[in-house]
Formats: sequence, structure tokens, C-alpha cells
Amino acid sequence: MASTADFKNGLCMEFNHDIYSIVEFQHVKPGKGAAFVRTKLKSLTTGKVLDKTFNAGEKVTTARVERREHQFLYADDMGYHFMDTATFEQIPIEAKLIERADLMKEGQIVDILIHDETDTPLGVELPPFVELMITYTEPGIKGDTATNALKPATLETGATVMVPLFVDQDIMIKVDTRDGSYSERVK
Repeated sequence: MASTADFKNGLCMEFNHDIYSIVEFQHVKPGKGAAFVRTKLKSLTTGKVLDKTFNAGEKVTTARVERREHQFLYADDMGYHFMDTATFEQIPIEAKLIERADLMKEGQIVDILIHDETDTPLGVELPPFVELMITYTEPGIKGDTATNALKPATLETGATVMVPLFVDQDIMIKVDTRDGSYSERVK
């Protein structure tokens, strides 16, 4: 059990017969009335986000969720296949449990969230940044624009990312996996 005072981003809890993770929270103490905590909860099984308000001091049941390091092997019609780097055990995971699956390349190390009590996978977390090769992009024309303009670029995984005009084909770039945006060229 945890109190609303123990809330922090990433805390996992059992709520409405599901497992939720706190995306963001705000402790509010109005001038009149009791304090409360506004939260944004994300379901680890369905991916849905909901807003929930808890009274200050309210108790919630925490869920034990482990992060286990896995290596992405391949994708097929059964889903995405990963190998545990410690035990070498392979597990398939459905595409709906993976955000930004198009940014994963074979051999990449990711964290899989696993519910400790039932030993079921809840989701896959990619590292904050991944380095990928641009396989196709239109050539940028110098002096084409006055402000920072972007053009689409196709990556080695098949994902499409908007990049600045100076980035060319066959260049390694760093991509932010949280929002799928271009970060920088890899030196």
C-alpha cells in the first residue's frame, strides 16, 4: 500500500482491476477545502490514459513491476520476438504493447515491463534515443528557405522522420523515441 504522498512519476498501481503507471501528478491545496492530488494514469495493459483525482492521504495498492533487459530479435506475424539477456529465454510480444515499434532494429537492447506476480509482459520501453541510418531522403537545396525547414527521411527500420534540409542520405542520426523526432547527427 502507498499513500498519495508516495506518488511519483512511473509508480505502478492496481486500480479498477488493471495496472496503471503514473504519467504525471500534481498536489493541489485549495484555499478552502481539503487537499487533493490530480493524476494522469496510463494503463500498462491497454495504453489508455485517464485523469483521476485522489484525496490527500488516500491509500492505493502498488503493483510490483520489474524491468528486464531484453534484446529485440525479429518481428513476424506472431508479433515481436525478444530474448532475455540473462537467461536467453525468448518471448513473443504483441505489437499493441510496444510504442514506437518502427524505431526498433534487430539486436537492440530494450526494457520489458513484467508484472511480478503473474509474470506477464506489460509493455516495452525503448531507450530514450536510438541511432539509425537514413536510407532515403530528397536532397536539400541550399538557400531554399529563410527559417528551419524540415523534409521527410526514411530510416533503416522503415520509419519516417522529419529532418533538417542539411541531412543527407546514408547518414546516421539520433532519434528521440519518446516523440519520434530527429535529435542530431551522429558523429
